[in-house]
Amino acid sequence: MKPIQITTHSAKETLKIARLLAREILHADIKRKGASVIALEGDLGSGKTTFSQGFAKGLGIKEKVLSPTFVLLKNYPLQTTHYKLFVHMDAYRLKSTKELQVLGWRDILKDTEAIVLVEWADRVRRALPKEYIRILFEFVDEKTRNIIISNF
Repeated sequence: MKPIQITTHSAKETLKIARLLAREILHADIKRKGASVIALEGDLGSGKTTFSQGFAKGLGIKEKVLSPTFVLLKNYPLQTTHYKLFVHMDAYRLKSTKELQVLGWRDILKDTEAIVLVEWADRVRRALPKEYIRILFEFVDEKTRNIIISNF
């Protein structure tokens, strides 16, 4: 897939893009060998958490989703056809990919009924599966962001 660049001009637009992507992933009947992984990258304050919140809404999660910066990951059950679990991870505080082993990372990645969204994914890139969706957030100005979506 050729990278897609979307420019948003507000947090509300970023939320909307995330909701739409989540719905597309939910309805895509793709044969997977493991979890569907979405890797978010970008500077502090670039929109990763806002995107995560919109993505969770698009999956049907009702509760407010916050970055699990101190607990590292949080699981949310899903009531959908193809997926049963949303795993939201924040890798900001991780020093190495070895720290993921304690969290059961390998088992999470094997779960074909899981959607895994990783904030600060560049910090654990070596631990990501061969195939994943990378979303890069770039500052344009105080409210405007470029969101670049690509497959790896």
